[in-house]
Amino acid sequence: MSKLMYVDIVSATESMYAGHASFVLLPADSGSIGILPGHTPLISLVRPGVIKVVDEHGKDHNIFVAGGILEVQPHEVTVLTDTAIRASNLDEARATEARRRAEETLRNAKNKSDIAVVEAELNVLVAQTRAARIYGSNNSNKY
Repeated sequence: MSKLMYVDIVSATESMYAGHASFVLLPADSGSIGILPGHTPLISLVRPGVIKVVDEHGKDHNIFVAGGILEVQPHEVTVLTDTAIRASNLDEARATEARRRAEETLRNAKNKSDIAVVEAELNVLVAQTRAARIYGSNNSNKY
């Protein structure tokens, strides 16, 4: 069995990671999934959160995604997402402020479709705030 797999994490605007890796950890719809080379084929939804990719040199790459779709083949992992940000570029203060505005919008929302849209946005912002606290540019205690 090969010790590496090819990982491709693509947002709507750019490729966030494309290369070989020894391990991927991500927030899937059914819980966190760890993927090693040779993993059984799988398709899953990805929840908002941080994807950790350990490259072929043992270096961690942490990427925040707002959700997406995961496809796993034995030697290839693909994540497609609308929004992806390198975790080190997250700003906790901005994420917290955006979350506060979304919570205010939710309190003022009247119809069910508006509420559903704002709740989905709020879920992403909660995950982004948490990720910014751990991995963000203003954090000196990176994991």
